[in-house]
Amino acid sequence: MSTPIRTRLRQRLAALVAAAASAGLLLVGLPAAAQAAPGDYAKITTGKRCDQMHLKKTFPRTPNNSGAPTGQHHWVKSGPDGEYYYNNDFKGFENVPTPSQADLDAAGSSRADIDRWDAKYAKSRNPEDMKNAIYARYHRHRKDSNNPKPFRTWVPRYLINSQANGQKGGVYEVKAVQDFNLVGPDWLCEVTIEIYDKDGNKIASRRYDAYNQRTGELGEFKSNGHRKPAQLKADKIILRHKDARYDFTRARLTMFSSERATNVTVKDYGALNRALRAERGTGNNPIRIAERRATAKGLWPQTKYTKTYPVFNPKPNTGTQGPVNSIAYDSGKNAAQAKQIQADHNKVNTRSALGRGPGGVDFSTLELQYVGNPVKGKGLDYSMKADFVADPDANPGWGGEAKLTLASDALFTWLALTPDKFWVNLNPDEPERIMDKEFAKTDAGRVLLEADLQLKHDAFVVMDPGTSRGKQFWDSLARRNGAPCLHGMRSWIEPEPAKVREQDGGIYILDAPLKVTSVPQETNTPGPGGKGCDLTKAEIQQNQRMYDTLIEPEVNKKINNDAAYADLRRVYSSRVAAEWIRQQDAKKATDFRPVINSDNVSRWPLRGENKDWKKETVYKKYVKVFKEGEFKWEMEYGGLKYTYIVGGVDFSKAPKRNVSRVEFQTQHRELPHTTKDSVRAQTSARDADISYLGGNGAARTDDGKPTPTPTPTPTPTPTPNPTDTGKPTPAPTPTGGNTPPAAKDPNGDLADTGSDSPIGLIVAIATTLAAAGGVLMWWMRRRRTGGDGGQAA
Repeated sequence: MSTPIRTRLRQRLAALVAAAASAGLLLVGLPAAAQAAPGDYAKITTGKRCDQMHLKKTFPRTPNNSGAPTGQHHWVKSGPDGEYYYNNDFKGFENVPTPSQADLDAAGSSRADIDRWDAKYAKSRNPEDMKNAIYARYHRHRKDSNNPKPFRTWVPRYLINSQANGQKGGVYEVKAVQDFNLVGPDWLCEVTIEIYDKDGNKIASRRYDAYNQRTGELGEFKSNGHRKPAQLKADKIILRHKDARYDFTRARLTMFSSERATNVTVKDYGALNRALRAERGTGNNPIRIAERRATAKGLWPQTKYTKTYPVFNPKPNTGTQGPVNSIAYDSGKNAAQAKQIQADHNKVNTRSALGRGPGGVDFSTLELQYVGNPVKGKGLDYSMKADFVADPDANPGWGGEAKLTLASDALFTWLALTPDKFWVNLNPDEPERIMDKEFAKTDAGRVLLEADLQLKHDAFVVMDPGTSRGKQFWDSLARRNGAPCLHGMRSWIEPEPAKVREQDGGIYILDAPLKVTSVPQETNTPGPGGKGCDLTKAEIQQNQRMYDTLIEPEVNKKINNDAAYADLRRVYSSRVAAEWIRQQDAKKATDFRPVINSDNVSRWPLRGENKDWKKETVYKKYVKVFKEGEFKWEMEYGGLKYTYIVGGVDFSKAPKRNVSRVEFQTQHRELPHTTKDSVRAQTSARDADISYLGGNGAARTDDGKPTPTPTPTPTPTPTPNPTDTGKPTPAPTPTGGNTPPAAKDPNGDLADTGSDSPIGLIVAIATTLAAAGGVLMWWMRRRRTGGDGGQAA
C-alpha cells in the first residue's frame, strides 16, 4: 500500500532533524524562503539549553513572556535598581607584598601547587596560605607569558579583575536567564554562528549568549551595558546573511543589560537598528536593548593584606576602601597610560562583567555628592559623582587619583583652617596680601588663586567687541569725547546657597553653584594707558548695571560649567561637606575633632606637579597683564578709531539651603539607594550619564551578606501556554558550563583564577574691570580715521 505524500514529507523531515542532531549540530537559523545566493554560507554550533546550563533545571515549556519584554528599541525596567553579589576573594589580598624569587620558588608554579595552596587556605583561612596561592599563580604567569607583567600591575588588573569577571559574569548570566525567562526548549545558550565566503574563508564569527531557535531572537548578556566593536562588526554581517539553509535577515538581536547602556552602545545599536529597519522594510526593531538595572557587589575578606587608600580618613596612617578609590587610583596619569589600562581591562573583561573600566569615568567632573554621619570610630561613608565617558575605549578618562586626592585634601583643608583664611586677593596695590600663608601651602588655596587669574582672561573674552554681546556692552557705556569709558571695579567669586538635603544621617549635596560679585572700586597702580576718564556717580552706576546685565551672567556660566573651573567646583563641594562635618562635630565628638581648626595642613600639602607651586608666581603673571594688558581691540566711534588694551575668590562662607522632603523625594527619589550602593560598587543615575562611586573608612566589604551562590532569586515561572512545536529537542554539544574560568590570553597575561563677611578681592583701578577677580586695564589711543597717530586720552 502506498504511503500518503504528507506522511512521506513528515518522515523525511524527521529523518533530517535526526541526522542533524547526530552530527552535533542544530539547524537554528530560520528557514530561508528562497534559494541561497551563490557565495556565502553559514555554520552554526550550539551550546546547551539555557535553563540546564545556568539554572540546573529543565523547564518543559518556554513561557510567552520570554526574551525582550517589549518591542521597543530601548526598554528600561521602572522602579528601584536591584542588586546581586559575587565572590572576589583576591580583592582582600591586593596589598600582598611583591615576592622575591625565593618566595616564588617556595610557592611553586604548577596547577598542583596552586590547588594545594588553595586547599590549605580554604581549610585554615590563614592569609599566609592565600599569599602563597597568589605567588604560585604569579610564578606561573611569569613562566607562561611572553610579556609578563610587574607584580603590582598584575595583581589588580589581571588577578583580581579576572576573578571578578568570571564570578560576576557567571552570576549575571544566571540572573539574566531568570530575569528575562530564557528557559524551556526554545532557548539555547552559547550558540556560535560563523559566516564563510564561497572559497571557505571565514568572514564573521560570533558567539551569542542566548538564542531562541523558534523566534530567531539572538541574545547578548552585558552586565556593563557596553557593546564590543568586534561583536558589532560581526552582527552587521550575520544579521544580513541569507542562504539556502539559514536566513538571519528576519532575526532580532537583544542586549540584556544590568547597567545603563553606554552612549556609544546606544549610538551604534541605534544606527544599526535604523539601517536594518530600512533594509527589511519593517516597522519592527531588529536591534533592542533591554535593561533591568542591578548593582553587582563584590564580597571579599578583610585581611592584613587588604589595600586601603589615603583619602577621606582623618586618622593618620589609615585609609579607606571603595570603588572610587580603586578605579581612580588605577586610571592612569595621562591619556596614553589610560589607553593601555583600558586595553588591559578589555583583555580580561571576556564576559563583559567588569563594568566600563577606569576609562569609563570622566574624572575631570568628579565631585563629592554625599557624606555620611561621621560617627567616632566608625569611619565616614562618602559618595562621589562624575560623568561617564562617551567611548572609554577610544577616549578613556584618566587622572582620577589626582582629582580624588584634591577633593579629599580640600575637605581636610577646610576643616583644619579657620574660615577667615579662605580667601585670595590679586590686587596690584597689595602684593603682601595675596593669601593666607597656611592656605598657600595647599592645593585648595592654589585652585582658588589660579581660578582668580583665569577669570581675568575669560572676562575679557566675554567683553570682546568683535562679538555681538561685547559690542552691545561697549556701545552701552558712558562716553567721553564720543568713546566708551569704563570705571574700575573689584570682583570676587563667592558661593551661592548650596542645595542640600540632610537625611539618612548624612548630607546630599544636590547643587553647589558659584557666582561673581562685582562693585565699583579704584586702585592707585596705573594701567598701560595711565589714568582713565572721570565718570560721575550716575554714569558709574549705569556702567555697572550694564556689566551686571551683559557680562556677569556669561562669566557665571563659565565658572559653573566650563572645564577650566572644574577644580574650583570640586573643592567647593568639599567645602560644603566640611562645613556639615564641623556642625556634627560641634554636637558630638568625631574622629575629625583633632583636625578641626588645628591650623595644621601638613598632611594635605601641595602635591604632584604642583608641589613647588608659589603664590608669587601667579601674582607676577597678574601684575604683568595688569600693567601691559592682554587683549588689544580697535573700535570706531564718530569717525575715529580707538585702541583699547585690556588686561578674587572668597569661600569664607558656605551658605546652604536644605530642600524639603517632598522636593527631595520628587526630584531625587532613587538617590539614597544609589548613594548607599555606591559605597560598595560603582552605580549610575537612572536618567543621566552620571556615575556614582563611593567609599568608607570602616572598610566593611561583606555587608553581613552570606557567600553568594550562582543562582539568585526569583525562579522564572513559565506561562500555561506552551511553545513546544511537538518536535523532539535535540541534545546539542555543550560548549560551556555555568561559571567557566576566564579565557586565557595567548601571551598568558590573564590570571589563573579558579567666614561671616566676604573678604573680597580688592582689585580695582581707573578704567578697570574685574570679573571674578578679573581686572581690565584699558588704554585708549585716538586717531583720525586714516591718520598716522594721535594723542593719549
